[in-house]
Amino acid sequence: MTERFEAIVVGLGAFGSATLYQLAKRGRHVLGIDQFAPPHNLGSTHGETRITRLACGEGAVYTASARRSHEIWRDLERQTGKQLLVQNGLLVISGLGPRAKAHGNPAFLDSTIDAARQNAVPHDVLSEHSIRQRFPAFNISDDDRAYYEPEAGYVFPEECVATQLQLALQSGAHIHTHEKLLRFEPYADKVEIVTDRASYVADNIVLSAGPWIPELLPHLAATFTIRRQVLTWFRIDETVLAAEHYRPETFPVFYWQLPRRQSIYGFPWVDNGEPTIKLATEQYDSETNPEVVERTASVDEIRTMHADYIAEFLPGISDRCVKSAICMYTCVDDARFIVDRLPEHPRVIVASPCSGHGFKHSAAIGEAIAELAIGGEPSKVPLDQFTMPR
Repeated sequence: MTERFEAIVVGLGAFGSATLYQLAKRGRHVLGIDQFAPPHNLGSTHGETRITRLACGEGAVYTASARRSHEIWRDLERQTGKQLLVQNGLLVISGLGPRAKAHGNPAFLDSTIDAARQNAVPHDVLSEHSIRQRFPAFNISDDDRAYYEPEAGYVFPEECVATQLQLALQSGAHIHTHEKLLRFEPYADKVEIVTDRASYVADNIVLSAGPWIPELLPHLAATFTIRRQVLTWFRIDETVLAAEHYRPETFPVFYWQLPRRQSIYGFPWVDNGEPTIKLATEQYDSETNPEVVERTASVDEIRTMHADYIAEFLPGISDRCVKSAICMYTCVDDARFIVDRLPEHPRVIVASPCSGHGFKHSAAIGEAIAELAIGGEPSKVPLDQFTMPR
């Protein structure tokens, strides 16, 4: 007989690993499937670090899930002794005149400040004098100002995924890696799925396959746009400013709306290896898909990154790129998430497109998806703001 599960989670990245952990934690008979072996570097959940912030310029509704995710990561740290979350502060910088949009929002700084005020997030609004005094690595303009949030920081995405999958296994979850979903068929009382290795039946399935979502839901493919993003790690030039100035204790994560075509974001020097900081832009001009995406940053891309977005604004960072990586954003209009049941097939939960800012929310949204998948209502983070376009 085909084995029946209470829920099957397809795709074990940010949302999928969190969902599987939360289902297993509740004692449910669950299966997680991934075509690769997560954590891996072929989708959207990699790159060593991800920014987390309580006040989100994408909208005040996102604070609840970011805050709850912090609580879950701290609980996971207590359970395992691993470090998952570093709260070293966030700086969001902008200024007068035309500035790059951030997740489609030209008023990202003001929206972040509004979100902080609406959700009682501790923060400071800094003048150019205060920015220069507190954070000398940033070469800001005289009319720049910034939002500073001390509870923000970064998480380690690969470690978060691995930890949640490990705890899911310990709680009885089944995990099948290197197994690809081929098709699924929803019925009134179940969902049948077929992979390249076996067939299964579930009460509900959760599709959290990131940039592979359009392949699984071809009738909704136009809803999702896949964007290739380049991540870079550049060497600190210690002749300009000592490398210790870029440590987490003194150098916050940051998001900078530049007077350029794209915004830039970055991280401190987080390890004990060669002193580097991770920097990236966010491009929304071209589309791709996981089958054809170019997975290597070109020499021209790296050269342009430093010349256009680093040299003038972070003069203490050299032009030597130590490494680079490629990830993909699965984008929806207005930088939204989609976490919802398919209207025509309510046993199928779509839980993946997070428009490039989802990891900071993933632990809490995974908890909410788990509650939804077992027939309840999310208790900590409502999902009604993430509904499928009708």
